Amino acid sequence: MVVGVVLCGGKGTRLRPLTYYFQKVMVPVGGKQKPLLEYVVRLLSYHGIRDVVLLVNYKAEQIKNYFDDGKRFGVSIQYVMDDPSLKGTGGAVLNAFRHGAISKDDTFVVYYGDILSNIDLSDMLRFHREKGSVATVGLARRFTVRVGVADLDGDGRVKGFVEKPELEKPVNIGILILEGTVFNLLNELAREKNEIDLSGDVIPALIERGEPVYGYVTDCFWYDVGSTERYEKLDNGLVDEKLGFLLE
Repeated sequence: MVVGVVLCGGKGTRLRPLTYYFQKVMVPVGGKQKPLLEYVVRLLSYHGIRDVVLLVNYKAEQIKNYFDDGKRFGVSIQYVMDDPSLKGTGGAVLNAFRHGAISKDDTFVVYYGDILSNIDLSDMLRFHREKGSVATVGLARRFTVRVGVADLDGDGRVKGFVEKPELEKPVNIGILILEGTVFNLLNELAREKNEIDLSGDVIPALIERGEPVYGYVTDCFWYDVGSTERYEKLDNGLVDEKLGFLLE
């Protein structure tokens, strides 16, 4: 079974002062001012992922009161409260497994809750299966660096600046697909460290062990709404253009 797992328990400190009042995934976006998380849940539903697990903690009641059992969004939602003894994104996912919300037989799509995207999850799942992958990481081309980059000579003299260049290599967009077999590794890591990060710990460990890990490179629209600056710069018209189909 394919399960959608959304990380939406963080305090969103980079989005303060908004997150003193809102859970970060509940900030309104787009012309219709729908919660950010609604676009995530509707995207999962659009691609036939009907079983959704929301990993919650900070201001969890805001999420539960809005989404309830998920029926009006075409999904069935389970809520799993974060365990403070299992820290990090990997810890939150392992906690969901220990609560029975995900099993070793499942394929699960992990979605960071502060990401807006119209990524084709159906095609990403197809790619994941065709490759026989244990972990598939969503990667985007043409990521624009948000600051100027200096061109230096060997002596450290500045030859010039390139303003906001595009990176040549694809970047992680906070969406990945994992097989339930990774819980063996997650349990191992939990015995070794207090905090487990999916990108920083789990993926590198899988690669080191020779497990099939693939990158799904896409030109999809994606936007990280994880800071006040990013939220203020978000073009609601662009949200409507790229994600409006989810609200039809």
